[in-house]
Amino acid sequence: MSWRDALPPVRGKLLRDEPLAPYTWFRVGGAADMLFIPADADDLADFLKALDPAVPVTVLGVGSNVIVRDGGIEGVVIRLAGRAWGQVTADGDTITAGAGALDSMVARASAKAGLAGLEFYAGIPGAVGGALTMNAGCYGSETKDVLVSAWGLNRAGERIDYVLADFGYTYRHSQAPVDIIWVEAVYRGVPDAPEAVQTRIDEITARREQTQPIREKTGGSTFKNPPGHSSWKLVDEAGWRGKLHAVTGGGAMFSDLHSNFMINPGEATAADIEALGEAVRADVLKKTGVQLDWEIKRIGRSG
Repeated sequence: MSWRDALPPVRGKLLRDEPLAPYTWFRVGGAADMLFIPADADDLADFLKALDPAVPVTVLGVGSNVIVRDGGIEGVVIRLAGRAWGQVTADGDTITAGAGALDSMVARASAKAGLAGLEFYAGIPGAVGGALTMNAGCYGSETKDVLVSAWGLNRAGERIDYVLADFGYTYRHSQAPVDIIWVEAVYRGVPDAPEAVQTRIDEITARREQTQPIREKTGGSTFKNPPGHSSWKLVDEAGWRGKLHAVTGGGAMFSDLHSNFMINPGEATAADIEALGEAVRADVLKKTGVQLDWEIKRIGRSG
């Protein structure tokens, strides 16, 4: 009997051989052996406690900063979706958000509550869980600047509590164990007039719409900024802005609008997109001696 035939009962959804492309912003990738959408944190904890420890577990958020490879993902993919995972509430100078809440929801809640400091979350195309994992940030601010604490579940389904110092945050990196599935985060803002906070959020939103291909099939920023450099400038100067690159016939490219954003202009595969990124990394290294490191997470089996 396969491990898939011995899964514990759940209150959420368990989907076998579920295609993952519809769950990602690039709209590419193979299927999950099993996709689990837990009803709430208790449902997830019970499932993890009963799941065979040998079965791999992968968390997929809103799919904004990820390439799911064409061969799909082994084991169980967990997606935190639904009302139980997306709650955002304000209390005094703090905002509590579920791991499935969009970062932009956190920004909007901060404006409504009259709390400054979290406006930058309006410019991040992802959810709270991913922001915690990678110290997400933009326009000069990062998660580490506003986070108070967070809690999640480890692979055994046990609750783990973290305060800011426990994350060991650096640029786009956390020292938290990779197996933690974040459930909830608490942020702190600085009291300010709601109208002033909303104005700054509107400015960030407008700037993003003007400078990023947000209506394309994209994955956000492709590469981290190397020390002393801007990735978009390196990609642009190497001649890759708007240049179609194909491996399997579909083709992917770096956007004309922002040369650190890869886009799927049509029927690109995950292999097309990842190969473009690797080709650009190699070319930039050859031409400038600067190593570009992926910011987009690449997961799963090659097709």
